[in-house]
Amino acid sequence: MARLVIVSNRVPLPTERGPRAGGLAVALADALRPGTLWFGWSGKRVETPAETPELVQADGVTYATVDMTEAEYRAFYVGFANGALWPLLHFRLGLMTYRREDYVGYCAVNRRFAAALATVLQPDDLIWVHDYHLIPLAQELRRLSVRNRIGFFLHIPFVPPVMLEVLPCAPELLEGMAAYDVVGFHTDGYRRAFLQCAQQMLGVELDRDSFVHNGSTVHAIVDPIGIDTEAFVKDAVRAARGAEARRLRDSLEGRALAVGVDRLDYSKGLPNRLIAFGRLLAEYPEHRRKVSFLQVAARSREDNTDYLQLRRELDRIVGDTNGRYSEFDWTPVRYITRALSRRTLAGFYRIARVGVVTPLRDGMNLVAKEYVAAQNPADPGVLVLSRFAGAADELTEALIVNPFDPDEIAEAIHRALLMELDERRARHQALQDKVHQSTARRFCEVFLQHLAACKTQPMLECA
Repeated sequence: MARLVIVSNRVPLPTERGPRAGGLAVALADALRPGTLWFGWSGKRVETPAETPELVQADGVTYATVDMTEAEYRAFYVGFANGALWPLLHFRLGLMTYRREDYVGYCAVNRRFAAALATVLQPDDLIWVHDYHLIPLAQELRRLSVRNRIGFFLHIPFVPPVMLEVLPCAPELLEGMAAYDVVGFHTDGYRRAFLQCAQQMLGVELDRDSFVHNGSTVHAIVDPIGIDTEAFVKDAVRAARGAEARRLRDSLEGRALAVGVDRLDYSKGLPNRLIAFGRLLAEYPEHRRKVSFLQVAARSREDNTDYLQLRRELDRIVGDTNGRYSEFDWTPVRYITRALSRRTLAGFYRIARVGVVTPLRDGMNLVAKEYVAAQNPADPGVLVLSRFAGAADELTEALIVNPFDPDEIAEAIHRALLMELDERRARHQALQDKVHQSTARRFCEVFLQHLAACKTQPMLECA
């Protein structure tokens, strides 16, 4: 049986795991069986990185990490990955900053990662590469004569040709994606955008959802990521009885709770969301003193000026809203910029009457699925969901909104707060069925089945 090799920008070492763990560590838990290798950056910045990865073993899984220099980190991570690719692929051209030297550094880091990874590969390994930091990795591995089956999953959106062509190095990036055997996306819209870009910018001929480039077949698949639903339901039930949820419930004094949980990022639509809650209180004064909004926005990428400006803007909006509407015994907005554990959040979701998930653009957004899973079926809350989150393709029974319109968000929260129990139950049952079907386990199984179906000879063309 072929060994699975997972590759990601950061490797979540076992010592870093715990109740706060999220992201790939949770999504790929079912793939982390004994014998698996996980390769990527250690998170350390050093003067002279080693040429071969450092190996750590835990529970039968080998974690292989490499370090970066400060210059590599600035060009690869801060400069190109998060200064150019992240805003571009989230449809925010005005925030994109392209510098050729950053792109050169991005490619150089991928080249060095490929060389380090090649030292620990076995001929029949299945290699599964994750996310926008590592688009050129397969191409660099091919240049080292690595003929393994290699798949790539993009966890963020993809843009149509009219936007991608703004990036000067777009054709080279598409060449990098075309070096993979399988390329996965959360939604059919993202996949279609990729295929259109490949057709227009690489000149390939499409055969439904695949094309041949440089003698190899590239298959584009839709594989929406999910959560471990059963485990999350149990966590939510248990956490809702715990001390933190009890403190929150007591502090509400019978008031309804609306909750939003995000990383502090301009793609999450946080200013519009908080403005919307203020509009709710202005346009529907019957909700004053009867609902509180809890926004958790864990700080991230604080070396980026765009994020510092966002934080200042949110501080201003929260201050204005609370200053305008607070009473001596009620504060409408509670705002936290530190991370809370997934278990704690599960309890908060369960007691929240409204879950507000309104990113301006998002690859999937698992908070939406976690909120649905956490609800009490006998008395469920209502999910307000952005039409531009990948999750909206599946969770159609949510109240779907345009996140660029604060008034529409306010109207949806108003509707959610007044929704009758029968309608809440019906919507929740349909959403819960979907969340139970589209799990993290299924995500891993579907992608790896596609990758395992590929041949390794002569040029990794899929059967």
